[in-house]
Amino acid sequence: MSGAKADGSGAKSATGGALAGLRVVELASERCAWAGKLLADMGADVILVEPPAGDAARQYGPFLEDRPGPDRSLYWWHHHTSKRGIVLDLETESGRTALRKLAATADVLLESEAPGTLAAKGLDHPELCGANPRLVYCSLTPFGRSGPRKDELATDLTVLAAGGPVWMNGYDDHSIPPMRGLGHQGYAMGCHYAVMSILTAILWRSASGEGQHIDVNLHAAANVTTEAGSYSWLVARDTVQRQTGRHAGPMPSMPSQMRCADGRYVNTGVPPRKPLEFKRTLEWLRSLGLEAKLPEAVFLQVGADMESIDLSKIGQDDTVTAVFGAGREAMNLIAQHVSAHDFFIGAQRAGLAVGAILAPEEAYEDVHYKARGMQVEVDHPELGRKLRYPGAPYALEKGAWQIARRAPRLGEHTQEILAELG
Repeated sequence: MSGAKADGSGAKSATGGALAGLRVVELASERCAWAGKLLADMGADVILVEPPAGDAARQYGPFLEDRPGPDRSLYWWHHHTSKRGIVLDLETESGRTALRKLAATADVLLESEAPGTLAAKGLDHPELCGANPRLVYCSLTPFGRSGPRKDELATDLTVLAAGGPVWMNGYDDHSIPPMRGLGHQGYAMGCHYAVMSILTAILWRSASGEGQHIDVNLHAAANVTTEAGSYSWLVARDTVQRQTGRHAGPMPSMPSQMRCADGRYVNTGVPPRKPLEFKRTLEWLRSLGLEAKLPEAVFLQVGADMESIDLSKIGQDDTVTAVFGAGREAMNLIAQHVSAHDFFIGAQRAGLAVGAILAPEEAYEDVHYKARGMQVEVDHPELGRKLRYPGAPYALEKGAWQIARRAPRLGEHTQEILAELG
């Protein structure tokens, strides 16, 4: 997929994306913004509904050229591409009437209001779905819209903390507190489940003709994204422990982050596990003249000569344990004697999965990312220039992804959308 271009115009998206023809009404909130973007960039006509004062996220930094302003927030720009924007005051009857009309034309309504807020205004799913039986009404709330915790408040930090991921992220030194990943990952997890559920509900509707209410629990979404953390407890009553740059697990594993000869760091990833991988690792070690520096190198040869290696016996079978440990030690030793780039290339040649540790901006500038169309130019007519955005992590042969326009300015399409409603 080549780098897509966006026209920045105020017209409805006509990109021919996979979701072209689908109308989504999104009640502005940082909790559901990512879900709306995912749908909009795939061609859906996503109409973002904001209050007269605008959504609070318009004031979130960082800002273009470090100058704050509601139309200069990079956070806002990133989360609201391809959408149209309308201002409706839902505290007034005229605003509520306009939203009802808008929902009557929609395929999907996306919201993350506190339970009961929209019901008090006559805008909950029973009312809107009653008027539009084909409407897929999706709610994202901290604990879901039922149960004893449904009215509790939350932020992205508490979603990640109480959901489980924070416990699993941090360092081998457990005197250091657990770490939270940045970028509103808790909300993003819920948004991904919301999008999958919405698309599933659209497929169901194509067969049944019926819409439905989707109730996304952000904390539950975070909890089922804890890899084996939750299952380790459910199945074996084991509590996983966080480790520096490695998967959390019930038992400590060997360190995998190493500083290379050029000062850059790599993650030595998955060490050799199969006889051919041990053979290639030993050859790599010898080509660098490092075999004599690794006393455990003899076990690399043992691993290379084995017919198969049963990794389930690590910690039980002395030979398997020694062979596996030697593979990790070999990778760590090699990393210390070459540059991060050479380590990555050498591991790829040996069939081993490793990664040089890059900052986000470094990854964005990677030649492979560029070749895959990760860099996308989006027109900002009000600025008189185009700015680069991150593109899609996937490429579709048909129904291509595209950023149709930059994020809407406050109320930018209000008159246009109201005219469509008559």
